Amino acid sequence: MSAYEIVPGVHAVGTVDWDRRIFDELVPLPHGTSYNAFLVQGSEKTALIDTSDPEMELPFITNLMKGGVGQIDYVVVNHAEQDHSGLLPLILELYSDARVVTNATCKDLLKNFLGIADEKIIVIKDGETLSLGDKTLEFLITPWVHWPDTMLTYLKEDKILFSCDLFGAHLATSDLFMSDTSEWYTAAKRYYAEIMMPFRNSIKGYLERLKSYQIAIICPSHGPIHGRPETVLEAYADWTSDEVKNTVVIPYISMHGSTKAMVDYLVRALTERGVGVKQFQLNLTDTGDLAMALVDAATIVIATPTVLFGPHPKVVYAAYLANILKPKTRFVSVITSYGWGGKTVDTLVGMLNHLKVEVIEPVTVKGYPTEETQKDLIRLADEIVKKHKESIGVKSGV
Repeated sequence: MSAYEIVPGVHAVGTVDWDRRIFDELVPLPHGTSYNAFLVQGSEKTALIDTSDPEMELPFITNLMKGGVGQIDYVVVNHAEQDHSGLLPLILELYSDARVVTNATCKDLLKNFLGIADEKIIVIKDGETLSLGDKTLEFLITPWVHWPDTMLTYLKEDKILFSCDLFGAHLATSDLFMSDTSEWYTAAKRYYAEIMMPFRNSIKGYLERLKSYQIAIICPSHGPIHGRPETVLEAYADWTSDEVKNTVVIPYISMHGSTKAMVDYLVRALTERGVGVKQFQLNLTDTGDLAMALVDAATIVIATPTVLFGPHPKVVYAAYLANILKPKTRFVSVITSYGWGGKTVDTLVGMLNHLKVEVIEPVTVKGYPTEETQKDLIRLADEIVKKHKESIGVKSGV
C-alpha cells in the first residue's frame, strides 16, 4: 500500500497482511486481514487515526514516508489492542511533538500495554471535539465494542465515521473501497460472529445513536472502506436484531458411528419438515464457519458420544464457544450415545448458562441407535418444528 486519498485531506495509510492466517492464536483468517489507519490533514493540524500491528512496521512507516507526512500533531487511538496501537511508541519517537488523543479507559490500557507516558496523552470525553483547523473530529465513546475502551471518531466536515473494529472484516484486498459485496458479506459476518456477537445488545444501542449522524463514508479498522454505508448498517441491523431463522445448527463428533447415525436421521427428519440444517463435523470444521452459522439460527442441537463420563472434548469446546459468543438462539437440545453412563447432557446444558434458551428434551441411547431411538429423534424434529412455528413462524432457513 501507500497513502491513498479518500477525500481531500484524508488518506488511508494502513497496511494489508495477505499472509496472516490466525488472530489472537484463536480466530482463523482464511483471507488475511488489514490494519487500517487514516491521516486527517486540516488547515492547522494533522491527526493520525490509529497505527498498525507491530509486525507491519516497515510497510506502515513506508506508507507515511511515501505520503510525505512531515508532521503529526495528534495520534487518535480508538482502541488499545495491539493490532491498532502496536506501532504507537515508534510513531511517538518519530514524531516527538505528537500527542495521543483517547479516552480514560484506553489511556490506562496504553500505559499498561505500551508504557505510554501520562504527559503524552490527552484524555477526551464522549461528545468532545478536536479542531484541526478546517476539519473537526468528534469522539463517541462506545464501550464493549468489543473492548471497554473502544471509541469511534467522526469527521464532521466530510461526514466520515472512523469506526474502529465496528463494521470491520478480516479481509486482505487491494480494493480501498468495498466493491465485491458477496465476498465482503461473508468476511464481515464471520468477523461479527467471532468478535462482535457477544456484545450484540451494546451494538444495537450504538446503531441507534449513529442514526443521528450524517454518514457518507465508514472507515473501519479492518477490511475495505464503505462508500455505501447503508450496506454495512443494514447488515448489522439484521445481525443484531432479535430475529432468528428457521435453521438448526448441529455441531457433532462421532467416535464409532452411533452419534453420526443419530445426526443423519435427525437431519433427514428436519429437512423433510422444511427446517434448514447446518451440520458441522468438529474434526473438520473451521470455527469461524460454525460461529457464522450461530448468528441467526433458531436452534442448536449438540451431538456427542460419551467419553468416560461426559461429552467429547471437542464438543465441550464447541459448547464453550457458543456460550461465550452468546448468539440469539432460542432453543437447545442434545443427542448422545453412551456405553455405561455419565452426565453428558447435564454437563453440556450447564455449559450454556449465558444463552437465553429453552432446552428441548434430549435424545440419548445406549450403544447404537435403535428403532426406538429413531422415534425419539422424530419426536425431537417435530418439537423443533412446533417451537419454530410458535416462536418465529415458518421462514426459510437457507
